[in-house]
Amino acid sequence: MSSPLRLGVNIDHVATLRNARGGLHPSPVSAALLAQKAGADGITIHLREDRRHIKDEDAKDIKQAIDIPLNFEMAATEEMVDFAIALKPNACCIVPEKREEVTTEGGLAVAGHEERLKPLFDKIKQAGIRLSLFIEASEDEIKAASALGADIIELHTGTYCHAETPADKAKEVEKIAKGARLAQSLGIEVHAGHGLDFDTVGPIAAIEEMQELNIGHFLMGAALFTGLEEAIHTMQAKMAQARKSGS
Repeated sequence: MSSPLRLGVNIDHVATLRNARGGLHPSPVSAALLAQKAGADGITIHLREDRRHIKDEDAKDIKQAIDIPLNFEMAATEEMVDFAIALKPNACCIVPEKREEVTTEGGLAVAGHEERLKPLFDKIKQAGIRLSLFIEASEDEIKAASALGADIIELHTGTYCHAETPADKAKEVEKIAKGARLAQSLGIEVHAGHGLDFDTVGPIAAIEEMQELNIGHFLMGAALFTGLEEAIHTMQAKMAQARKSGS
């Protein structure tokens, strides 16, 4: 029998909506607490360099308010490492970041960049924070993540979600599943995310080695029509059904 699959809810775009007009509403803290009440297993936030959605005070207030793990997405910079060490989230998920991108466009390049990344990653781990790396499901990247001491990898599912044909989707699912198997064999916890929705979550949720999915933009959009609690419950039901049926 497959183990339960956790759902982390990314609430960044509650802050995006607030920032569009300014002021205090809607509140990212309220969204985090509502997601927790609805049964989310964790909260994810991304503090970007340009603070386009989540702000420094949001991160602090959310960490203080919730009783479930906080997954703190961040770029690999000294500024963000210092902020994370002061914040003390459950995990720091290192993501690539470009000012001009609308959203994260792919996995972090770890292989070939170990010399620059290692001192930053070591500081995170020495602070007792779990190190998570948002990467592509490639053998080179997963082995590099392992060599640098990653506790978790979050496999990028965007290419799968945006694939146009069933054959291309199946190819991407197999690539992610193969990566998940390799990571588990190396003792790394396996998460996945980016672009997942009610229609695409099933094949990823069915991967036996998968332990957590992080989903944000779609859930925030669905919440506009159904409410956040119902959106979370529907996603969890689809994840559980895929886990049970294996597809």
